[in-house]
Amino acid sequence: MPRPPQSTGRPEKEKNPRRDPTASGERDASVNRAASHNYFLLEKFEAGIALRGTEVKSIRGGRANLKDAYGLVKDGELWLINAHIGVYEHGNIFNHEPLRTRKLLVHRSELSKLIGKTQQKGLTLIPTRMYFRNGRVKVELALAKGKQMWDKRETERRKTADREAREAIARNRKSGVV
Repeated sequence: MPRPPQSTGRPEKEKNPRRDPTASGERDASVNRAASHNYFLLEKFEAGIALRGTEVKSIRGGRANLKDAYGLVKDGELWLINAHIGVYEHGNIFNHEPLRTRKLLVHRSELSKLIGKTQQKGLTLIPTRMYFRNGRVKVELALAKGKQMWDKRETERRKTADREAREAIARNRKSGVV
């Protein structure tokens, strides 16, 4: 006959405490919202990133910014330039520089594809988001073509028209008109 569990008088700790949503991969660590406004995003790639320990801790704390960052293929390697990862508050003398150039990790076949496409006129690599997957930091890079001012205005007009159409449909449904 099995023994009933004995009570120790104090509550037991939860076996799997809920992790931070950023660290567990449920939420992006950083998103580049200006990328879709300033560029036509053509094709997206996932890349790993070579980081130091304090950089990973800062990213978990939400201190990463991709606004002015871009990717560069140089000497057969892929680099992330101008990505700002804030200094870790509890770091020591071995803390990282916020704007250092970081190496991106991709397969050789993807790299050769990116080399061919970035040599085309007007195409560049723009990081769109940074996130965790299985405890590792990943960067989503988009092959992008820059927008002119009139492209940005046209995109804004189209978004406004779509939003107004959705609101009109919602109003008609709410008032009962089919």
